[in-house]
Amino acid sequence: MERLSGKVILVWGFKRALLAILAGAIGVLALPPFGFFAAMFVSFTLLVWLLDGAAAGPDSGFLGRLWPAFATGWLFGFGYFVAGLWWLGHALLIDADQFAWALPLAILGLPAFLAIFYGLAAVLARLLWSDGMGRIAALAFGFGLLEWLRSFLFTGFPWNAIGYGAMPIPLMMQSAHVIGVLGVTVLAVFVFAAPALLGTRQGRLPGIGLAVLIAAAHFGYGYYALNLPAAPPAAGKAAPVVRIVQPAIDQEAKMDTAADRAAIFDKHLSLSVQPPANGGKRPDIIVWPETAIPFILTDNQDALTRIADQLDDDQILITGAVRVEDMGPGVEPRYYNSVYVIDGRGQIIGASDKTHLVPFGEYVPFENILGYLGIQNVVELPGGFSAAASRQLLALPDGIKLYPLICYEIIFPNEMTPEIRQADAILNVTNDAWFGDTPGPYQHFLQARVRAVEQGLPLIRSANTGVSAYVDAHGRLVSGIDFNEQGFVDATLGGATVSRIDDSVRKTYFWLIIGMVGIIAAISRMGFISRAN
Repeated sequence: MERLSGKVILVWGFKRALLAILAGAIGVLALPPFGFFAAMFVSFTLLVWLLDGAAAGPDSGFLGRLWPAFATGWLFGFGYFVAGLWWLGHALLIDADQFAWALPLAILGLPAFLAIFYGLAAVLARLLWSDGMGRIAALAFGFGLLEWLRSFLFTGFPWNAIGYGAMPIPLMMQSAHVIGVLGVTVLAVFVFAAPALLGTRQGRLPGIGLAVLIAAAHFGYGYYALNLPAAPPAAGKAAPVVRIVQPAIDQEAKMDTAADRAAIFDKHLSLSVQPPANGGKRPDIIVWPETAIPFILTDNQDALTRIADQLDDDQILITGAVRVEDMGPGVEPRYYNSVYVIDGRGQIIGASDKTHLVPFGEYVPFENILGYLGIQNVVELPGGFSAAASRQLLALPDGIKLYPLICYEIIFPNEMTPEIRQADAILNVTNDAWFGDTPGPYQHFLQARVRAVEQGLPLIRSANTGVSAYVDAHGRLVSGIDFNEQGFVDATLGGATVSRIDDSVRKTYFWLIIGMVGIIAAISRMGFISRAN
């Protein structure tokens, strides 16, 4: 290992850049659909050694001395994000005549931008760099802070945070309930980078020992949590049977003629009224995916009548739909990506609008400028979608309350408002058909499962196609439908975890962990400087 580390530290020029990109790309093997978490050990070990050798000339100024570290971190991030997000380009091929020109921006431009966060993480780590365990702590500190910033800056895009690589299975997800995905990310970077100490003599024993203790705690708590019983349903609330519908409609078909839209509506209705498998109980709640209704529902009373004809009086349909708000004469209406609750008489009894929109998918940032340049939404609506000011809890007639998250809203831990404490389950409706049979839908599903674990709530997830599933409060897949498979699953809604931890507690633990690795890095850095002098 010492010989290998020496070769990596001393590599230079084009080979160094290529190795940094490769190191980042290798880490993606830890993410779905692969789930080979050991790949992260290779990835971060190489990054530590590359940063060991990221030195500038003796005459360089302050920024000049930091540039090699930034470049190394940026190249690492570029490899990670290109390998992990290349599938975003698939959405642009749905209407290739109009959007194919933007493929380089999606496949290379977005990763190049996101890689800046990892470049800055490497700079921050390099400022605290030392020659032993401290540099591993410095790397965890840098990545923890920059992943936190990535979760909300510029509307946020925390997709594929490093912590997800440490959570491929439910046993390894449970720590997120206590410290959140950001807390897991900090500790995961420390553990993944620890093998780099095998290539050096300084700090080998305490660094490897601490990493083993963290990993043991991660697995140990997972085993403990998975053996806890679920909380019983609240008094007066019977456990309903939920039917999750996945129609698996090709995205191009959803953009075609009125006849196609009518056929899409019929398909949803047909799947909803199928008899339960194996003589099971009739569903109480039926869930359709995001924008399942391919027209403005409130303008189509016949559609509401048909829903009423197919549902029993005590059944509930929850569906994604576009909601329109009339703004008055001479003003363009506003469109919202919404979820409706419809009762057995065809009445809309509840709704919630999406609050966190997809840039360039549902709205164009700086539209006055970019619109002038011809840049428009992938989803064609006049003016795009509007974001709701707040999220509405869906209260069903039987007393069940659902916390609705539409599409990629579920990747944001900070989208969980205090109202989620009142919820019995998380509802996620999505349409991953935009991304085809690529890693994207599977990565999306993992992040949804981790939200369920963090909140200690079961997850009801309906996708047009993607991964539709019912997941329990510990992130275990109870029943589901794979990508591009048409059908439905029925599941009985279970309880939350016995002891749900508040988001404020998770945030506190995250900052305590950040403080801990920061102190280790700072103390090591001061000792390193003292020895050098």
